Amino acid sequence: MSQLSLFDADEYYHFPEELLDYTPAFLSEKAASKLEEKLLNETPWKQNTQRMYQKMVLTPRLTAWYGDESKVYHLGGNEFNVNQWSPELLNLKLKIEKFSGYKFNSVLLNLYRDGNDSVAWHRDKDSELGDRPVIASVSLGQTRNFDFRNVEDHQQKHSLALKHGSLLIMKGDLQMHWEHRIAKSAKLMKPRINLTFRLIREL
Repeated sequence: MSQLSLFDADEYYHFPEELLDYTPAFLSEKAASKLEEKLLNETPWKQNTQRMYQKMVLTPRLTAWYGDESKVYHLGGNEFNVNQWSPELLNLKLKIEKFSGYKFNSVLLNLYRDGNDSVAWHRDKDSELGDRPVIASVSLGQTRNFDFRNVEDHQQKHSLALKHGSLLIMKGDLQMHWEHRIAKSAKLMKPRINLTFRLIREL
């Protein structure tokens, strides 16, 4: 797997390489575009609410969960009913598993409709994901910057442009020491779908 090919030389040198694997063209242009169109049109997208500054607000993106049949996932104190795997998502899961050697039982889809949609700084460190979770992230559509910053030193920042059809695997101690986000953008942005494959454990 190619390592962080879109970081500049200085960022590549300083960012711990054992925490990320990045493959720019994991899916071909044709395959990625076909999957993007199908997911845009056929996914049961929902907009959730979240607590922020003591009030409930709409999450600035649309989401959908898929996973093993008849599963209800508990993640971060919330309960999620998941949709059964579609043939396309199951095939993609198997392709990633074969390529990476990691296993997954669910996928969270995020739809960033335009530059106003985002996800704030966070770490995927829920106990259901285990101590050193592996998350495989496939990007479809608009290229968006995926930002990282060190939890203890916010001056340590890096950014990776996630392209159409790319695969990013986050692993090791990344979720312990680094936060990540997709920031809002003032530029005109087309839709982007992000698929994050995870292994959620029963507690």
